[in-house]
Amino acid sequence: MEYNSTRSKLIMREYGRNIQKMVEFAMTVEEKEKRNEVVRSIISVMGQLHTHLRDVTDFKHKLWDHLFIISDFNLDVDSPYPVIKKQDIFKKPERISYSNPRDIKFRYYGKTIDKIIQKVSEMEDNPEKEMLINVIANHLKKSYLTWNRESVTDDLINEHLGILSNGKLKLSENMRLYNTSDILARNKRKKKTNTIGSSNTNSNSKYSNHRTNNNNHHKQ
Repeated sequence: MEYNSTRSKLIMREYGRNIQKMVEFAMTVEEKEKRNEVVRSIISVMGQLHTHLRDVTDFKHKLWDHLFIISDFNLDVDSPYPVIKKQDIFKKPERISYSNPRDIKFRYYGKTIDKIIQKVSEMEDNPEKEMLINVIANHLKKSYLTWNRESVTDDLINEHLGILSNGKLKLSENMRLYNTSDILARNKRKKKTNTIGSSNTNSNSKYSNHRTNNNNHHKQ
């Protein structure tokens, strides 16, 4: 009887021990032409084991990569694809650069609107740009009011817009933003609607559970 402790390490469990033995046998074939023929047969069997992946892009390429991994990159055959290298697999990924919170001038506006402002700043002057400036400024005002409900003026928002755009964007003289009272009232109505919706969901759930319990009681 053969025990796992006496066997070679199973490199890719999803293909099983038999595929690994086939690959190990292929490495013992001396003639390269014959070795290529054996490997093509192994690739065919590997594909039959994972038929659900046939629709995956570059399915055949993945099989060949897995073949070289199973052989510990010691298999010398003619591959129809670039041969994967061992160092490419174990190479450490590049460090992801995270944005520094200190780079955000006004945290209550967030980073996304800052990027939008930079894009709009690069646009040529036209009616579409004026419309976008108005939309951005109103968004800034609504965001500001979520943090400070005391007072906010259009002049203050215009000042912040200029700072965020490095002086490239500003409100036109005839442009007026939403009134503070209207924004607060709209937010209050939205919050009330969400609260009522949540309450109705809980009530319906309780009613449904009550009916279920009654039905079970009558069945007994």
